[in-house]
Amino acid sequence: MQERLKKYAELIVKCGLNVKEGQEVIIRCELDQPDFVALCVEECYKCGASKVRVDWSHMPVTKLSYDYRTLESLSEVTEEEKARLQHRVDKIPCRLWLDSDDPDGLNGTDSEKIAKANMARYPILKPYIDKLENKEQWCIAAVPGKEWAKKVFPKLSVEKAMEKLWDAILLCSRVDDDPIKAWKVHNENLAKRCKFLNDHKFDKLEYKSKNGTDFVVGLNPRGRFSGGGEWTLGSKIYFNPNIPSEEVFTSPMRGIADGLVVATKPLSYQGKLIENFWVRFKDGKVVEVGAEKNQDLLEKMVKMDEGASYLGECALIAYDSPINNTGILFYNTLFDENASCHLALGRGFNECLEGFENMTVEECEKAGINNSMIHVDFMIGSKDMSIVGITKDGKRVQIFKDGNWAI
Repeated sequence: MQERLKKYAELIVKCGLNVKEGQEVIIRCELDQPDFVALCVEECYKCGASKVRVDWSHMPVTKLSYDYRTLESLSEVTEEEKARLQHRVDKIPCRLWLDSDDPDGLNGTDSEKIAKANMARYPILKPYIDKLENKEQWCIAAVPGKEWAKKVFPKLSVEKAMEKLWDAILLCSRVDDDPIKAWKVHNENLAKRCKFLNDHKFDKLEYKSKNGTDFVVGLNPRGRFSGGGEWTLGSKIYFNPNIPSEEVFTSPMRGIADGLVVATKPLSYQGKLIENFWVRFKDGKVVEVGAEKNQDLLEKMVKMDEGASYLGECALIAYDSPINNTGILFYNTLFDENASCHLALGRGFNECLEGFENMTVEECEKAGINNSMIHVDFMIGSKDMSIVGITKDGKRVQIFKDGNWAI
């Protein structure tokens, strides 16, 4: 197991972040896997990192902060935070998030207070975010936490559940054998999918499923599909932002989306689970939502700001994917979003526009990329899903049939 973990750390640092000589690295993590964090830190230094900073957090402490601090206190962006953000703008460090969050870790907190605090902070944070966009090497990967493992495998002991979750994470991340070689091949395959979609220059995508999904979304005429690794602006360093990742994705045209989409997996949002939900769109905007559990949280989410009720992403993933084939519901967006097709509400990706590198953030927005303080993925893929690409002249091409690629 130790050898597998060393391979995983090497994969994350070399393939995920692709740390270069002299770069700084910031690692964000919970207290769950300190030994694995140390493996990642060591691997960063072996790759030439000049400095590695670890920002530890702990969900119960975060919950206490939300429960006891005033809205005014939570809304504040301190001078220390601004200084750290400015340091990121100046140095462009690599950023790694090792996710092990408890899916139910913030149950009982005041979601409205959290939402109001985030809305107050966002205008102050946005200028820093805009300056960093597409310039950083970043990666989200996962490690097991006790509460997360017990949520996924409730009938097992904590120890066995942790072992099972580690096995699932490493399997889905292609860690066994030669993981870096496996990811090279995987990135090449995703690039072929992107080329097919981009060559057809589809105008719309039409989704249908027996569960009630009946939905059409407009694509950006200047848009492109991406998947797998990405290149940073300026430094032109290739990195993989998500480990694992099975998606080919684009940012649709803001304002063109109509119909109903039915979620096929729960959504973990702000430490709570939104379950058995659906979203209805008209003229690109969410006009109605429903959920069996935490509908109020879903309603607050789509009202976080003006862009929160518009789409920022359409992602295509085969139902017959390595993650879905585990048969595991991970209660974690990094994995569940890569099990089958998903959409995302909120912020779009400027890099999905041809020529974005020569455009300002404002120009990308004017070209149809949605802007928002949130980007929340939710899963809609099903075993019988059909997706048809429609060109400007009305030609229809079957992209997905029975949940899987038809190309």
